[in-house]
Amino acid sequence: MTTIHPPSRRAVLLGALASAPALAMPRVLRAQGRIGMLALFGPPAGPSVTLAHSVATNRFADIADAASMTAWRAPDELRAGLTSGTIRLSIVPVQAAANLYNRGFPIRLANVMTDGLLYIATGDDSIGDIADLKGHSVAVPFRGDTPEILFGQLLTHHGLDAETDLKITWAGTPIEAMQLLLAGRVDAALTAEPATTAAVIAGRQAGKDIRRAINLQAAWGQMTDAGPVLPQAGLAITGDFLSAHGDAVPALLAGIEAATADVLADPAKAAKYAADALGMPAPLLAASIPHSNLVARAASEARADIERMLRTMTGADMAAINGRLPDDGFYL
Repeated sequence: MTTIHPPSRRAVLLGALASAPALAMPRVLRAQGRIGMLALFGPPAGPSVTLAHSVATNRFADIADAASMTAWRAPDELRAGLTSGTIRLSIVPVQAAANLYNRGFPIRLANVMTDGLLYIATGDDSIGDIADLKGHSVAVPFRGDTPEILFGQLLTHHGLDAETDLKITWAGTPIEAMQLLLAGRVDAALTAEPATTAAVIAGRQAGKDIRRAINLQAAWGQMTDAGPVLPQAGLAITGDFLSAHGDAVPALLAGIEAATADVLADPAKAAKYAADALGMPAPLLAASIPHSNLVARAASEARADIERMLRTMTGADMAAINGRLPDDGFYL
């Protein structure tokens, strides 16, 4: 059983210092010591393209001798890596990071790297809104995690019961959900980029007109009377890394911000860098980038959107984030 320790006083202080503009100077960071291997992790999804591009273009040369990007395949793999200490820097679903933080695990959210990349894909012309899913079969990945929780709230908002009004088929990953759709085993699939793009492309090759019938970001904005923004995932940093290398965080985030601009400006080039790390063809990744809503927003600046999402997606008891919104210490 893993023992979870609260953030140390040093970790908290270093986290606060990380926002100081003076520390953003590369010369200062070099003088404070370098990182041997900067190991970054992320899901096989849009924001990880940014991390892979950052590594490939040496965006972290001022703070590290070398850098790597490794994809985790499922939220359980991520949680195991975080609690064991083998993962210290990773793109993490914001809800999962908030839950860990509220349970006392030393983790802080540094930024938001996507404003949402969830879609309902289908070849059924009768489906164009959440309410249209009534009576249909839907493949849903990551049971109990962010995509399903968000989808469940949208169903409730539209007066649908997931157990009686729909036939849910659980999938291990968005790719598996997409495969169920292409095989004709479900009418629609909840997918995340780049799995949605993969469904569209594979459907076209098979003579099927698979499309993004519902943009969950837009549906969420309509439900919350806000913009079509789902601050779904961002870079989370553990207390161990902050204790050892908190001074490097400003340069780390600056590198990610610059890489995000590069990815959006030239998706094809970025996709080539990310193909091996994510185990997906470069053309697929390039086609998915325009639908991935990639950003590099400081977590503190995105706090209002994050709290709106967490408050709405977790319901009155906020059980999915241990009963409360995370406090100031969560936002690096």
